[in-house]
Amino acid sequence: MKRKLIIAGANGFLGKYLSHWFLERDWEVIALSRNGGVHEGATDLRWDGRTVGDWALQFEGATAVVNLAGRSVNCRYGEKNRKLILDSRVESTDLLGEVIKNCDRPPKAWLNSSTATIYRHAEDGPQDEVNGEIGSGFSVEIAKAWEKAFFQSKVSGSVRKVAMRSAMVIANEPGTVYDYLYTLTKFGLGGSMAGGNQRVSWIHVEDFCRVTEWMILNAEAKGIYNVVAPKAETNTDTMKCYRAMAGRNFGLPSVKWMLEIGAFILRTETEMVTKSRWVVPNRLLGEGFLFRWPDLGGALEDLQERDGVESVENMTKKSQNIPMG
Repeated sequence: MKRKLIIAGANGFLGKYLSHWFLERDWEVIALSRNGGVHEGATDLRWDGRTVGDWALQFEGATAVVNLAGRSVNCRYGEKNRKLILDSRVESTDLLGEVIKNCDRPPKAWLNSSTATIYRHAEDGPQDEVNGEIGSGFSVEIAKAWEKAFFQSKVSGSVRKVAMRSAMVIANEPGTVYDYLYTLTKFGLGGSMAGGNQRVSWIHVEDFCRVTEWMILNAEAKGIYNVVAPKAETNTDTMKCYRAMAGRNFGLPSVKWMLEIGAFILRTETEMVTKSRWVVPNRLLGEGFLFRWPDLGGALEDLQERDGVESVENMTKKSQNIPMG
């Protein structure tokens, strides 16, 4: 009997990569989305993130649930978008908790997305799961409400809960951070941003998939984990890596007022690049997880050779022989 993974919010690029990853390992993948567009091979089911439907029957006896649902934060933080960002995360988490609570045979593990931006702006030292300091502001309040909904859900004690405080996941996909920064760099705009001292936490999409699998299969994994690569580069060094990948010796630096104009035009927020996210994965490292891509330069060089989710096929085959811990 195949192991079953349920992915909520499966039509985003991370959901598609995870679907492919587990399908390659002969799992049954149930993909929940509002509008379809999930990865081929996954069972495509609709939900609205707010009300129970027939899809809930799939939770009986499932191996794990991964919740990726939530409106993108890559937008302007007006009142309407703020409400959508909050509601899409809290309501979907509440709903999943209700469904899992009512299962006769609940899933063994529930992994819920969170964000590494929950920590304060930090240029003076790294933030880990134990000693990291929670920040302030809109994005932090969203993260706190998200995790509160997750940990307060009244599911069976047999269900392992893991909150994944993820940094930006880099993948060679249109519309992602990788694509945005690579494009800027190719056009000569790959210099440091807002001074360049802010730290940039990240994780290669392959390691994100490997971490997810490790958490599902590791019966001891529970609680909060920082899902980030071990080394957070400064923005200056990050852009240097992008210039090396793009074959550019120079990149025009951007001061904050330039970023404000650019963010307005692109309908996003400067926080995406100006906040210092110096986050370290101390729990993963301490519990023996082995990153395949610990350094940004090597990760970018690898991704440059990949194009889209189908390229993960070779990725998964190569990873079969690489221990996770």
